Amino acid sequence: MKKALTIAGSDSGGGAGIQADLKSFSANGAFGMSVITALTAQNTLGVTGVYEIPTDFIEQQIDAVFADMGADAVKTGMLSSPEIVACVAKSLKKHGVENLVVDPVMVAKGGSPLLKDEAVETVKSELIPLAKVITPNIPEAEVLLGRRLEDAHLEDAAAELLELGCRSVILKGGHGEGEYSNDIYYDGENLVILKAERKSTKNTHGTGCTFASAVAAWLARGKGGPEAAAEAKSYITNAIAGADSLNIGSGHGPVDHFFMLERDK
Repeated sequence: MKKALTIAGSDSGGGAGIQADLKSFSANGAFGMSVITALTAQNTLGVTGVYEIPTDFIEQQIDAVFADMGADAVKTGMLSSPEIVACVAKSLKKHGVENLVVDPVMVAKGGSPLLKDEAVETVKSELIPLAKVITPNIPEAEVLLGRRLEDAHLEDAAAELLELGCRSVILKGGHGEGEYSNDIYYDGENLVILKAERKSTKNTHGTGCTFASAVAAWLARGKGGPEAAAEAKSYITNAIAGADSLNIGSGHGPVDHFFMLERDK
């Protein structure tokens, strides 16, 4: 079985972070493994506390996975400090990771910051150049590019993001306006518009984590970039469509990672 590793923060509420990543890996046919970079006290209403894991122990976790199981793809999520970003980048280089999906997590759904301002440049200089694909949403892309984006020029923004050194970009359109929530895949040769109707729901906690992990799972399974992006888009669209049926928590609830299963509601 193909294996996917997430290097990210833990969400005690189970809707995002490591917990969402592992669910997404499983739902998309990959065996999931995890390296925890931070513990968050979190629920559907927001983040009430963050405890960063020491970098030497983050490195020890990564080494343990690669010393035994290895990984066919790696996804990074919450890497809150410059020191953690640098530690993870160093370890990824050490282990020769090729299928790297970087989700540049910056802010939680409830608005709490998950990436320190001073860590942005480290993400750009040390982590993104290692990535096979990065998956920023529009606000994250604006931070990475240092300017505001308009829906009409997202294709240009995807090309500009590619210049940061990654091999491909999926610029997510969920924060845009209009009837459709389209994502843009671009790798310098292939430009693919990943289309979906926009669904009105407050239950979108963990969508970014879930989508990026689905991309990693399909890369691990041998799909090329455009195909992995399309599979992940189909998956997250269905997971969002099923979110309201879960009805978990009183804030921004999680998406339905296992919408394909029959179970008691």
